[in-house]
Amino acid sequence: MEGNTRYTFAEALAELRALGTPEEMMALAERGYAPPARLRCNSHIHLPPNFSAFVSVEQAVDLADTQDVRVVGVTNYYDYEVYGDFALLARRRGVFPLFGLEIIALIERLVREGVKINDPGNPGRIYVCGKGATGFSPMSAEAQRLLEIIRRNDRQRMGTMVRRLAEVFEQRGLPLGLDENDVIEMVVRRHACPRHRVYLQERHICQAFQEALFERVPVEKRPEKLAAVLGVPPKAGPQDAVKIQNEIRTHLLKAGKPAFVEERFLSFEEAYRMILELGGVPCYPTLADGTSPICPYEQPVEALIARIREAGMYAAEFIPVRNSPEVLRQYVLAMRAAGLVVTGGTEHNTLDLLPIEPTCVKGAPVPEDVRDVFWEGACVVAAHQFLCAHGRCGFVDGKGRPNPDYRGDEQRIAAFRRLGAAVIRRYMDATGRRETGGR
Repeated sequence: MEGNTRYTFAEALAELRALGTPEEMMALAERGYAPPARLRCNSHIHLPPNFSAFVSVEQAVDLADTQDVRVVGVTNYYDYEVYGDFALLARRRGVFPLFGLEIIALIERLVREGVKINDPGNPGRIYVCGKGATGFSPMSAEAQRLLEIIRRNDRQRMGTMVRRLAEVFEQRGLPLGLDENDVIEMVVRRHACPRHRVYLQERHICQAFQEALFERVPVEKRPEKLAAVLGVPPKAGPQDAVKIQNEIRTHLLKAGKPAFVEERFLSFEEAYRMILELGGVPCYPTLADGTSPICPYEQPVEALIARIREAGMYAAEFIPVRNSPEVLRQYVLAMRAAGLVVTGGTEHNTLDLLPIEPTCVKGAPVPEDVRDVFWEGACVVAAHQFLCAHGRCGFVDGKGRPNPDYRGDEQRIAAFRRLGAAVIRRYMDATGRRETGGR
């Protein structure tokens, strides 16, 4: 389906508006119209042609439906055309779609100071998300300008990285003859997507080189060949594709390694502006104990909360599979008590096909009170998205300021939670999912 889009993002927004007017939905919300129980939700996945565990958008939505995850948020890097496919398939399966984006940016002052934010390997680099975005089509001139800067920088870096990696393989006795076009074609074949949607990531490159290696080198000779290419004996087994991809990335593509290429990023201020231009809620992705030790920027949690708010953000997000239940609970409840909206997701940005509903590290369940907070967060994002689709002010306005119709964080969050739950219930009723519940 991805090769022939039959549903545009504009049509997806029209379907959202067709659920009712803001006044109608607010009235329903005040009467307690909502799903009968908390629904299973995931506010952050990556869909192909982003590097993803999913072969297709259809697979992702089918798995969400099968696993009874009723709210799913797509948070792609730099290609949003696929959101039309996602919205159509989600509607057919009774899955409420949230639309978002993720950007990598740089805070130069923290680079100079050596402060690690939410990237454990790179001081000053910050991941930032936008939630409930509705401005993908048509896109404002400023958003388009910033997106083109990102795409141009990324395209140049990926092309250079492919060339350098091919040279390393050849110099170390394993000429594969791959170029940038070969890597793009691998993505096109794997996901049956149009070429213009493909923006390469490091993981795409590693996958292409791993697949070429497997095609040309017999299993019994792979450890020797890999040792020569990597410069160290591989820890991965000779048939473990995912771990070999990770070893290529670790030993050859990272800073200080032979195929590394310096990245060029937007500033944090530019990334923040792009999210607002696209109608999203700026959101801080929290790593917490997803790395050890916890990044200095993120501890203690009280200091992190202050930094998030100083940056003009009123939302945070977790990928719990990185976290222990205890630390996740500590951070989430502290953030929520401080008036931040908090969401949770899985990313699915490796080839590991995890369950769609988030779990903690080693499959430990997310604590019940944290699941309540994640559901609340999904409802807030749904309400923001719904209001912005109608041209109204959402959870934040176009300058990132809190919606002025509410007195304080708690009143605003409570109102948006009720409205979002009503919007999701109306959507479920329209798609025939009236008795769905996640408890």
